[in-house]
Amino acid sequence: MLKKLLLLICLVSFIVSNGFAESSKVGKIKGGVELVFPEWFKESFLDFREDAAEAGENGKHLLLFFHVAGCPYCKKMLDDNFTSGENAKLVQANFDSIDIDLKGGKEIEFNKDMTVTEADLGRALQVNYTPTILFMSADNKVVARLNGYRSPREFRQVINFVKEKAYKTTDLATYRQKHLNDTVYTLKDDASYVTETDLQKLSKQDKPLMIIFEDKTCDECERFHKEVLDLKETKKILKKYNVVRLDALSDDPIVDTEGNKTTAKAWLKKRNISYRPAVLLYSEGKEIEKVTGLLKSYHFQQLLNFVAEKKYTEYDSWIAYLNVQSKKILESGKDIDIWK
Repeated sequence: MLKKLLLLICLVSFIVSNGFAESSKVGKIKGGVELVFPEWFKESFLDFREDAAEAGENGKHLLLFFHVAGCPYCKKMLDDNFTSGENAKLVQANFDSIDIDLKGGKEIEFNKDMTVTEADLGRALQVNYTPTILFMSADNKVVARLNGYRSPREFRQVINFVKEKAYKTTDLATYRQKHLNDTVYTLKDDASYVTETDLQKLSKQDKPLMIIFEDKTCDECERFHKEVLDLKETKKILKKYNVVRLDALSDDPIVDTEGNKTTAKAWLKKRNISYRPAVLLYSEGKEIEKVTGLLKSYHFQQLLNFVAEKKYTEYDSWIAYLNVQSKKILESGKDIDIWK
């Protein structure tokens, strides 16, 4: 029997739970899906110290899969990496997997200092994207974290990183660079990119700064350009930005946003950012948000607006801003497709 059925949207499922009255004038959320977790996911008593220790005794690690109802990002992660294929076999063999509802009310004993609900645990661990996946060692320490979807090829690197306990001697970004070096993507040029290499100077200008990291090993970069960056609406918003694109494998000199002389390759290693395409967003000399997981066009455009319009001065997070903006759009009678 399949373990669990979950309904409607991801990442910001709360935007549909604000009591919109049924009316032809109210827009609809599109793109929400039904989630099905594999039956081999563990039924936990929600004491993660015991779960982590038990996994360790069996030569495994604990895997925590944070989700919200109807999350299409979560479904893609499950379909591509947990439901079938080589990754599903590797996960089942090497991890005890537990799903956690980011809006859930079950009480969890995460460690000796933290006993909270699922929702409060998500807030405490700063889980802002779903899926977010935490990998835990036998002593209940987080040894790897993924914010968002990973392709099977990328996810296999993370599986191997954890099961080999490579985290004891290196970081995920370095491990990825060592083990993933085949060419699957050719970097695309764009006349709108700024060629300035002093990123600190750019970050302090009146225009916000967007830094895109890509490289030849990137599974998602082609899609990111075609389905997000090349869209008319995205291009319109990006006119408000200075946009810098860096080759994540480059050893060419740059000055990072803190004024350090470095390279794109070394800077990403220092930040332990392993996802491609990674995006950093700056305003007024400060990093406001970063994207280290899959975002479709609607969510990405709203994130760009959040920074460009300095809404971070009004809202605690871009998710809170997204909640308000989505409600306004729906109440205006327009639909929102979160999976475009």
